[in-house]
Amino acid sequence: TDDAGRCGPGRRWMALTMAGFGLLLAAGCMTPPADDPSRVGPFFTPTNHVGDPALPPSMRRVVLLPLAGGSVAPAESLAALDPVMAAALLHQHRFEVVALTRDDCRRLLGSEELSSVAVLPANLMANLRREYAADGVMFIDVTSFSAYRPIAIGLRAKLATTQDVRLVWTFDTVFSSADPAVANSARHAALETSRKDVPADLTPAVLLSPGKFAGYAAEAMFQTLPPIAVPPPAASEVPAR
Repeated sequence: TDDAGRCGPGRRWMALTMAGFGLLLAAGCMTPPADDPSRVGPFFTPTNHVGDPALPPSMRRVVLLPLAGGSVAPAESLAALDPVMAAALLHQHRFEVVALTRDDCRRLLGSEELSSVAVLPANLMANLRREYAADGVMFIDVTSFSAYRPIAIGLRAKLATTQDVRLVWTFDTVFSSADPAVANSARHAALETSRKDVPADLTPAVLLSPGKFAGYAAEAMFQTLPPIAVPPPAASEVPAR
């Protein structure tokens, strides 16, 4: 709480999440029926992204910078979402991920965050290659944020190589639970990962929890990353003519 005894942004966010989750438990809804929108859609597919046909074969380790949000979201919320982004990126199994802490970022850059649209500090890429053997760096900006219904988060991300310093992939989309297709997709993602032995429908919780909703948005975002490059067959595997 602050000096006036009021809850800070982080406390309000946590209280909202827990209150919503408690209401869902009390409701005791059964598993959604076969025709529920969380099962049949319509679903949301992000389209505002571009990237290489495949990841460079040399991109084996990527440094993930902390979320940059400026004044868009409270610092406590951004820090709470850092591990959410890291978990979603790791889940894609595209490359090894080194998630920098905000202390690491402050030591390297003099600031705990770096926007994808900011001027890069001199020697940043060289320092990342030297200290972390990084082949790439992932920048993520929070461009809009609402922790209250309808929950929404805007994500802008860029993946760049550290050697020749070029963009491999960019993404920019706002996920809003006010869009029925987004809400359906978020609930569908929660349904896919929910425990099958729990008879209650807890998927609406993703529309009440900023952390859970951001987790859905991060997974949807990183699914648009270029695939891993498939190496050409060895000479011994090429069929004879």
